[in-house]
Amino acid sequence: MNQPCSLFHLTLFGLASLFLPLQAEDPKQSDFYTITSIPAPEGVVIEGGSIELLPDGKVAVCTRRGQVWTIENADSYPESPPKWTLFAEYLHEPLGLAWKDGWLYAVQRPEVTRMKDEDGDGRADVFETVNDDWGINGNYHEYTFGTRFDKEGYLWTTLCLTGSFSANSLFRGWVLRIGENGEMIPTASGVRSPGGIGFNAEGDVFYTDNQGTWNGSSSLKWVKPGSFQGNPNGNIWYDYADGKAGDRPKDPIYEDGGTTTIEARKTIPELVPPAVVFPHGKVGNSPTVIETDHSKGKFGPFAGQVFVGEQTHSKIHRVYLEKVNGLYQGAIFPFLEGFQSGNIAVRISESGLLYTSGSNRGWGARGGKNFNFERVDWTGKVPFEIHEMRATPDGFELTFTKPIDPESAKDESFSMKAYTYLYQKSYGSPEVEKMTPSVSVTSVADDGKSLKLKVTPLTQGHVHELESKGLRSAAEGHGLLHPTAYYTLNEIPES
Repeated sequence: MNQPCSLFHLTLFGLASLFLPLQAEDPKQSDFYTITSIPAPEGVVIEGGSIELLPDGKVAVCTRRGQVWTIENADSYPESPPKWTLFAEYLHEPLGLAWKDGWLYAVQRPEVTRMKDEDGDGRADVFETVNDDWGINGNYHEYTFGTRFDKEGYLWTTLCLTGSFSANSLFRGWVLRIGENGEMIPTASGVRSPGGIGFNAEGDVFYTDNQGTWNGSSSLKWVKPGSFQGNPNGNIWYDYADGKAGDRPKDPIYEDGGTTTIEARKTIPELVPPAVVFPHGKVGNSPTVIETDHSKGKFGPFAGQVFVGEQTHSKIHRVYLEKVNGLYQGAIFPFLEGFQSGNIAVRISESGLLYTSGSNRGWGARGGKNFNFERVDWTGKVPFEIHEMRATPDGFELTFTKPIDPESAKDESFSMKAYTYLYQKSYGSPEVEKMTPSVSVTSVADDGKSLKLKVTPLTQGHVHELESKGLRSAAEGHGLLHPTAYYTLNEIPES
């Protein structure tokens, strides 16, 4: 028979509860990074396609509707009101901005244009065509994305296919370099549907390509000059490249259920595999801009790493890259979410501020709003994250932003899935060749900042999806802010 609790028992229980250890509550994103929405002028639609930082401290953003705006006080809002000035308009859907020697360069669908404000009223009054040696035909899908200038003085542009399935205009499906003097160099073929193009810390060029024909899932791709990126539709333009991009690669012949990229590389030597595959639906559906953190630690603990926008999921991801046997590969980690629209443009200042802008027009975005212009500030607190994920001959080495609790670094704290995607003419691919490798901890560094994992089997060409949910930080006992990583293993190191 149940007995009623006495006052003595209740009091004893209450006193005892005061001395029970408190469970460490895991922190949230806003403890480390805050997002501030910067309001646009009344009635103005800012569907940002690219962002550039100007020498006078202003921020420039070009919109998909053909305008270029400059913003004062973007770095200090809401303490100071933002001042928006219309710098230029009537451009053709610009998706690239770059400042050089007093000129603001814009990459439009049909050309690279440079603009200058000569009379000092804040509005461009000189416009010059730098290069227009590629084609457009009015198709909605013929976007053209552009970078800032590289070390040799070139802008890099990547051109979407026509309607995402064909190349009905000159150099559609290509990456081109444009010099300050107007020179155009066809550089690589095989592009399908890019969402952005940019540089890593070493200055090498990468672009994001979206899932579709010959792209089993979206990915980050290395633009090695003379390379073939996988989609053969634009290869019809090799005769117009004057040999600058090398010889035309053999077109793939794989139909539905054809093969995998690792197998296709054996017969198409020019094919460069995706550096990092973004598993469709898991990390996003539409990757966009590429931006490297050059702030030297002012934006947090990820200096030198690459950040990638995501339009559909209204997110920004973080990417760690390494080169193994001459090819880039690496891991993608979730980083920031909760933006108001689909992120298309991202720019990180040397002072450690991240600006982003985008749109949901035509595609939809989780953020729910038609457009956004937002700033991300680092609070100064360091999140507990996997900092780097490196391939080893028998698995991976993980480094961390904070020391780990060695007691939590046990086999049961980790799990892994591995899979790849079909390289085929059909649109996209399911995950194929699925497996569940075993994961074991082989060593933990004395300082707690790294550990090594043995993975069996370790499979070349596969995405290795790692979960580290049991790991805890040494000081606070917190779990990882983002415990999931996706590593694309193009090559296995020999030692």
